[in-house]
Amino acid sequence: MFFCGISGEPPQEPVVSAKSGKVYERRLILKYITENGTDPITGDKIEEADLITIKASPETATPRPPSQTSIPALLHTLQNEWDAIVLETFVLKQQYNSTRQELSHALYSQDAASRVVARLIHERDAAREALANVQATMGITPTDTAGGDVEMAEEGAAEEGLPAAVIARIDETHQTLSAARKKRKPPAGYSTAAEVKTFTAKHTIPSLHSASPAGITSLAVSRVSPSQFLTGGNDKIVQLYDRGTDKVLASLKGHTKKINHVAFRERDGESTLLISASADKTAKVWSLDTASQEYIPKSTIRNHKGELTGLAVHPTSTLLALSSADKTYSLHDLTNFNQVFRSVPSEEAFTSLSVHPDGTLLALGTPASTIQIYDIRTGAIAASLTPPECVPFTVHTLAFSENGYHLLSPNSLSSVAIWDLRKQKATHTISLGDDFKVNKVLYDQSAQFLGVAGNVGARVFAHKTWEELIKLDEGGEVSDLVFGEQGKEIWGTTGREVRIWGVPA
Repeated sequence: MFFCGISGEPPQEPVVSAKSGKVYERRLILKYITENGTDPITGDKIEEADLITIKASPETATPRPPSQTSIPALLHTLQNEWDAIVLETFVLKQQYNSTRQELSHALYSQDAASRVVARLIHERDAAREALANVQATMGITPTDTAGGDVEMAEEGAAEEGLPAAVIARIDETHQTLSAARKKRKPPAGYSTAAEVKTFTAKHTIPSLHSASPAGITSLAVSRVSPSQFLTGGNDKIVQLYDRGTDKVLASLKGHTKKINHVAFRERDGESTLLISASADKTAKVWSLDTASQEYIPKSTIRNHKGELTGLAVHPTSTLLALSSADKTYSLHDLTNFNQVFRSVPSEEAFTSLSVHPDGTLLALGTPASTIQIYDIRTGAIAASLTPPECVPFTVHTLAFSENGYHLLSPNSLSSVAIWDLRKQKATHTISLGDDFKVNKVLYDQSAQFLGVAGNVGARVFAHKTWEELIKLDEGGEVSDLVFGEQGKEIWGTTGREVRIWGVPA
């Protein structure tokens, strides 16, 4: 038996040096020659050509390692192999028994299903025969389709398109709003960037919703009555509160899981509607009863099979848009609460929703970092926006600018991007720091400011200059954010509180 002069172990590919006569492992001696150019034992100069391969007899077995050169060591090795075989056999028996049990259940279920199908076919044939006898008695000729099977349509399939009357309302609203918006300037008396920088905490409404499970998840402020606001919570309740009187006007129950979104539908000449979307896959609509002066349920929308992730009232004030984790979105008529459109299932679930201020586009976020923009009138995809070279994240909040040119969305877990819809690319990115997690993004009514709510508070930036105007971090995490009337206030939800920031008195 040979031993390598370098490693001291039996070589797998032995060679002998013509200079020193020593035996080496080929790979080791070649490496040594490459680095030093000499024999490791004698120090003589040596080249690869000086190495002679030792050709062992084919019958010669590979040397055993030292651990297997004694009988006790061999017995120990054999015992370990036996134990491994026994354990593997035991596992295979368990898997075999489990498979047999599953197969028996499957056969039983298949047999039961076959019996049910056979019984139904028998009852169907009997009913057809009875119908044919009745028709023959009455002298009615059976129709060709009487004996045919009925083709079942998939439940919840998408409609072909919006009704013509709805499209006409959308087009009319689009023309009116887009014509007025293009050259519109901020109204007189609207807050300036300098005023926003001076905002301080003005008012806090504490102890809203239940303490367990605690937390407000969504907020909406009335346009008609700016002192009233609507909140949804983890406690499955929707609350209407009047800041002026510091009273809860309504506590609306009915959902079985947390509230994800709330909204007002306020239209001249019609009753105000309170709308909520929940993780329980339903949306609810409440309206004020003039007789009792209490809010009563008007409708419960149960069309989706997954959690509702987005809610928006269309600029026509007659349509409600909902997005869901079931990969579809739907439109509902708020005059009769009927569904007027449901999209075909997308490849990805929808995680957020925003309606363009002119009413023709719908932006939907996905768990794959992509934003899909649909034409509301046709249901077709108008654009698809994806941040370049980003780690995949969920787009759970979106906001169109009031002028309709830009879309604000998360660009990662801790940054936001401003997309130019005319160029379909991100024109600017705002990094918020690695410790910041985005909860909500929004534009104000003048498109001068944009707000970002997150786990360490909220921040407000100036549009176009991207200057950070103010940090709102007094209450910790802010789950939702709303700009008040004329931009004079900023409303935010922190825990069970609603905080209001504004110009110091």
